[in-house]
Amino acid sequence: MKSVQEQLSVIKRGADEVLVEAELITKLERGLPLRIKAGFDPTAPDLHLGHTVLINKLRQLQDMGHHILFLIGDFTGMIGDPSGKSTTRPPLTREQVLENAETYKTQVFKILDPAKTEVVFNSTWMDQLKPSDFIRLASQYTVARMLEREDFSKRYTSNQPIAIHEFLYPLVQGYDSVALKADVELGGTDQKFNLLMGRELQRAYGQESQCIVTMPLLEGLDGVKKMSKSLGNYVGIQEAPGVMYSKLVSIPDELMWRYFELLSFRSLGEIESFKADVQNGANPRDIKIKLAEEIVARFHGEEAAATAHRSVGNRMKEGELPEDIPEIKLLSPDDMPIASVLNRAGLVKNAAVARDLLGSGGVRVDGEVVDRSFMFKLGATHVCQAGKKAFGRISLLAE
Repeated sequence: MKSVQEQLSVIKRGADEVLVEAELITKLERGLPLRIKAGFDPTAPDLHLGHTVLINKLRQLQDMGHHILFLIGDFTGMIGDPSGKSTTRPPLTREQVLENAETYKTQVFKILDPAKTEVVFNSTWMDQLKPSDFIRLASQYTVARMLEREDFSKRYTSNQPIAIHEFLYPLVQGYDSVALKADVELGGTDQKFNLLMGRELQRAYGQESQCIVTMPLLEGLDGVKKMSKSLGNYVGIQEAPGVMYSKLVSIPDELMWRYFELLSFRSLGEIESFKADVQNGANPRDIKIKLAEEIVARFHGEEAAATAHRSVGNRMKEGELPEDIPEIKLLSPDDMPIASVLNRAGLVKNAAVARDLLGSGGVRVDGEVVDRSFMFKLGATHVCQAGKKAFGRISLLAE
């Protein structure tokens, strides 16, 4: 096992906050494998690279010999995580939760070692709690403390409803740490309140408090808003290799360093070497290619990554893909048909030309041929190609 300082360096790489670092050092100094917990509510069946920021950190901890507890919140998924929500989130049925959970397991084991990962479901212990147990759990926190949470506070002051069951969500997430006797819990920065709840409940139940590592929310392809499928600025881990590759080699130059830090398993020293290369005149696209190859290989294998590289590389050599794709920002109150986007972005002479190209298969979005039905989502960023020579990295922003 690595030294304490070496482990701490790996843990802190890309992390937003470590609470409490002195306590974490004490835990590491014992030399025993730590029980590392991260919870995921299976609210959607498909994961994107933003979700993998936490999973990558789990893999790094796993490689250092720690015990990974991959918690699937089948119980909390039926409550609905209120974090960051301005309205009550509709709960999922148990059937939806279990179906999504199976898909999650298939995807995460492209990163985690299944032989060294303990997959747990929080219904295992939550379904066993009696009403009196739930009352004891609820007595550990006050309504005033709950309203310290920013999203709850905003909804309360603006007279938006907060359902009682939403207060239970952070309590249940915190109790998961009690049930699992977690030493460390990982979560996104938007989960900090819930993660701290675990510390408090462990103390209340006579356990040593877990430490917390919060990870940032990964920016999407636009480099501004967090990666989200609904915004269209995402890279899905089940997308075709060529699509993943094309998206990653087309990200803004300044964004690639963020992706290297949070998504790559290369050493920080190697990444610093890449930065020096670019400062000394290397083409940033050549560095992005290294990132794209690594990510595609992780989810599809080395052969698929090599094929994607050859395919995109040939298109570049033939002049089909330019070295520098112009960035174009459009303002709109809503989603927009692709024909209108191409016209407003200046990639075609007029909407009629756009429709003709769409009808003949002459329009690509992120490397994939699209037709007239394609809607460009508000907040999304896509690399668009109209015909053979017109390209643009287009962002559709709210007016």
